[in-house]
Amino acid sequence: MLNFKNLSLRRSTRELLRNVNCTIHQGQKVGITGANGTGKSSLFALIRNELQADSGDFSLPPKTIIAHVAQEVSAVDAPAVEYVMDGDIEMRSLEKQITLAEQQDAGERVATLYMQMESIDGYRASSRASVLMHGLGFTTEQEKNPVRSFSGGWRMRLNLAQALMCRSDLLLLDEPTNHLDLEAVIWLEDWLHSYQGTLLLISHDRDFLDKITTNIAHIEQTELTLYTGNYTAFEVRRAEKLANQQSAFEKQQRERAHMQDFVRRFKAKASKASQAQSRVKALERMELIAQAHVDSPFDFEFKQPNKMPDMLLKLEHIAAGYNETRLLDNVDLVITAGDRIGLLGHNGAGKSTLIKLLAGELPPLNGERIDAKDLKIGYFAQHQLEQLDSQASPLLHIQRLDPRATEQSLRSFLGGFAFIGDMATSPVAPMSGGEKARLVLAILVYQKPNLLLLDEPTNHLDLEMRHALSVALQDYVGAMIIVSHDRHLLRTVTDTLLLVDTGKVTPFNGDLEDYRQWVKESLKENSNNTSNPTNGLSNKKQQRQDAAEKRKLLQPLRNKLQTLEKQIDKLNHEKEVIQTKLADSTLYNDSNKLQLKTFLMQQTTVAQALEKAEENWLAISEKMEELQQEA
Repeated sequence: MLNFKNLSLRRSTRELLRNVNCTIHQGQKVGITGANGTGKSSLFALIRNELQADSGDFSLPPKTIIAHVAQEVSAVDAPAVEYVMDGDIEMRSLEKQITLAEQQDAGERVATLYMQMESIDGYRASSRASVLMHGLGFTTEQEKNPVRSFSGGWRMRLNLAQALMCRSDLLLLDEPTNHLDLEAVIWLEDWLHSYQGTLLLISHDRDFLDKITTNIAHIEQTELTLYTGNYTAFEVRRAEKLANQQSAFEKQQRERAHMQDFVRRFKAKASKASQAQSRVKALERMELIAQAHVDSPFDFEFKQPNKMPDMLLKLEHIAAGYNETRLLDNVDLVITAGDRIGLLGHNGAGKSTLIKLLAGELPPLNGERIDAKDLKIGYFAQHQLEQLDSQASPLLHIQRLDPRATEQSLRSFLGGFAFIGDMATSPVAPMSGGEKARLVLAILVYQKPNLLLLDEPTNHLDLEMRHALSVALQDYVGAMIIVSHDRHLLRTVTDTLLLVDTGKVTPFNGDLEDYRQWVKESLKENSNNTSNPTNGLSNKKQQRQDAAEKRKLLQPLRNKLQTLEKQIDKLNHEKEVIQTKLADSTLYNDSNKLQLKTFLMQQTTVAQALEKAEENWLAISEKMEELQQEA
């Protein structure tokens, strides 16, 4: 049990939690929800004894084994599977004790330790680690790759696998789906559903919360309230509460009318019966969901594009990939006004490749691409967050798009994305990932595209912003293609699903529940192939050739990455030295003006070099991740 008694918690001068009283029992799976900055991650820090309560008490049973996902991964040379196995601390401890006992020739001690290893199923640790890695998208070959060879997103998957490897009593997961694709999310859901310990889960994915949680702990205005049931049950209860507030009533009615109209329009044009029925049910449920979000700080909409051609973009017999390696072949696709397409497919199948191809960031290997004369693409991808001008404010970013617009009109627009007051004029650099993602979306919305290409747009976004994005996309009149592991978003804004698999792009005749079953069957089939030594023998030569080819492509990139890491370390050191010198108050005396000017010029030069090096590092990391996904 986790017991909170009259507990209050502060970070610096800010009060996060006040007078919390609740008990979380063994085996409960609790979703922790609340707006960004309300104290969800601080609550985890308290449980892990990294923070102390300002008043009141928190307790949990003695010898409770807590597992959590580390936020950083050391670039070590250890094989990935060994790194994952390190999560089983007791097994690793027994391994060391057995080695020592064997060196001391302590036969009886060795026998006892072997029995202990057997009792904790320690001899299957390697197999358990492989299962975890496979479920999270790693191939058998990648298990042996050194940890340092993986890019940032894949290292976070290794950290997640390591946390799951621990035979814990209490598991703390903070946004575990951020670095996962839909297939890995589906696998993780099933794993967590069968987890025997107590789970505390911070997530902004409502479908993920619904599948797993037995309770919701909601933090709002320093209060933590524990609700029984999953996220949908929580929304219903919160909606009932908010519906009684007169200030919420009018907005709630507008929201309901909007969604009812959208359901009517969708019913009129839906062609696939099973998909249509699933979509309509989801949208009808959103009428209820809307009530729980009437006090959202986000309120924006996509404006009518200036031009709206009927046929926007056409691909004929297109092949796409990297370095002559084809991921997609013979793709035929016509995108017309009003299309709302969700892309499905296994990790590395080519979904992001197709999005990049459509965005014009990746040239086709062959085939023909035909763009409408007035095509205007709005493209969202995670790498764009790092391409923002770190020293410019949200207001300046929008002003650069429309220099003639008044500051007040731009501030009003940014207010819909919760950039209000000083936040609208503050530099981007210290902003969180969620704030940067909101700004990229704001920039995209302002440009009035007639074709939206969205590659995992909800990463870093909280539940309120995801809901606002979903509502805005429902009224968007242009065409849209989206890749997302957020099934709620896919379910409520798309009416066509395409499957990217084995190099082909084909219609998926079914809904997301059908796709969930397809993924599970595929995982089961792959698991059977892996466990049967007679399967795939004829492909071993080809696999070795593919592995050798991949190593040839990856090694130069690894070398460049290591060089850039050294350069970034050096530049960061130079930056710190200059900042220390600039902190000296005597430097600002009139007699030191020339020296001050020199240091300021050096600071600018180093900052520019550091930004360029970091951009190159990110580009190479993404390229490595793409190659690893293709493996």
